[in-house]
Amino acid sequence: MLNPDRLNVTFFGGVNAEGPLSPRAYTLTHSDTTGELFLSIGPSCNQPQIAGLYTRLMRDEVWAEWEMNEPIALHVHCHVSGGLVVGTARWRESIFRQHLPMVIQAFWVGDQKLIGLHPQLSRAAVIIHFHARQKTLNRSEAWGVFGDYKV
Repeated sequence: MLNPDRLNVTFFGGVNAEGPLSPRAYTLTHSDTTGELFLSIGPSCNQPQIAGLYTRLMRDEVWAEWEMNEPIALHVHCHVSGGLVVGTARWRESIFRQHLPMVIQAFWVGDQKLIGLHPQLSRAAVIIHFHARQKTLNRSEAWGVFGDYKV
């Protein structure tokens, strides 16, 4: 479960708590030392947030973006294999699966004001994209609707 007290939210790139609705993306990283979560909300993935050597080696960040086509959907992306990563793809996928509900809760809590202004977001599909070199692990899955992760 998400501990909202450990969630640090930053807006960037002309995006704020009230909008715009699109383009809007989330970048989530964490500290293994403190357990704190760092959520950036902006018009795209926050590249500087994931550019550090440790983050590039671990590749355990999660980023997501809203697609406003009908139906509205939140597309969540996880790097399972390829490039510089620590751990096997199957192991990394299992770790992501274990933590994804908390990750989506962090998006919900971090963007609470926007959700209040646009309640239709709670009915948006959540699509998880596991990115991997292995065909069996490189896939997309439906994970319910955004409102399922309300804290």
